Amino acid sequence: MKPNSKVLIIAGSDSSGGAGIQADIKTVTALGSYAMTAITAVTIQNTTGVKSIVAIDSKEIFNQIIYSCKDIRPNAIKIGMLNSSKVIKSVIKALDQIKIKKIILDPVMVAKGGSKLIDSKAIQLLKTKLIKKVSLITPNIPEAEILTKTKIFNKEDMIYAAYKLIELGAKNVLIKGGHLNYKNVIDIFINKKDIKIFNNKRYKTKNTHGTGCTLSSAVTAFMSCGKPIKKSCELGIKYVNLAIKSNPNYGNGHGPINHLISLKVKTKFK
Repeated sequence: MKPNSKVLIIAGSDSSGGAGIQADIKTVTALGSYAMTAITAVTIQNTTGVKSIVAIDSKEIFNQIIYSCKDIRPNAIKIGMLNSSKVIKSVIKALDQIKIKKIILDPVMVAKGGSKLIDSKAIQLLKTKLIKKVSLITPNIPEAEILTKTKIFNKEDMIYAAYKLIELGAKNVLIKGGHLNYKNVIDIFINKKDIKIFNNKRYKTKNTHGTGCTLSSAVTAFMSCGKPIKKSCELGIKYVNLAIKSNPNYGNGHGPINHLISLKVKTKFK
C-alpha cells in the first residue's frame, strides 16, 4: 500500500520505544500515513522511568522542521515534548513560515513514571502563544490542571477545564480522562459550538506507556487524511483502546501498548 498522507512529528525521543517520537512514528505508519520528524530532545528511559534528558539545540529543531517541509510538505503536524521556552519560540517561528493548517498539540509535561519534562517558562509560553496556533490540544488531566490552574476530580471539572482552555485561545480541546477513578474511561471533546463525551471500557493493565503520544498521533494521522476533527478524535481513541487491550506486556514498569493492532500484513516475504 502507498501512504495516505504525510505527517510531521515534532517531539522528543524515547529510547524504550513506547512513547515519544518512536510511538508517534509507529502510530502514523500503522494508520497508513508517512511520518517525518523533528526531534526536540533525546531521553534515556525504559519502562521503569526516565534516567536523563538531552535537549536538542533550538536552532537545529527549527532547521529540521523547515528543511523537511521544504522538500516534503506535510498534510498535518503533531507536536509533543517541548522542554524549554527557547524550543517553543523556535517551533512557533517555524510554524509561521511553513503555514500548515492542521496542527495537533499534545502538551507533554510529565512522564508516566513522574519525571518532569518541561520547565515553567515553557508552560507559560505554551499557554499564551502556542495554544493559539494549533487546531487541537490534547491534555491529560494532570496537564489540563497545570494549564488551567484548576483541580479535576470528575467529568464536570473536565468540561470546566476544557472551556478554560478555549478561553486561553484553543480552537478545539480533547481532555483525556484516564487518570480519573471511574469504572470507564471518559474523554471529552469541546469547542465553542460542540461537546462530545467518549465513554470507553477501562482495561486493568499497567501497560499504558505512551498512550498520550499515541492518541495525539493517531488523531493527527486521521486528520491528515481529511477526516473531520471530532471523527478523528473518535477514531484515535478507538485505536488506542484496542492497542491497550492488546498490550505486548514488555518491561518491568509501565509497558508499551500494541501499535500494530491496526495492521494486517498481507505481503509475504520469502
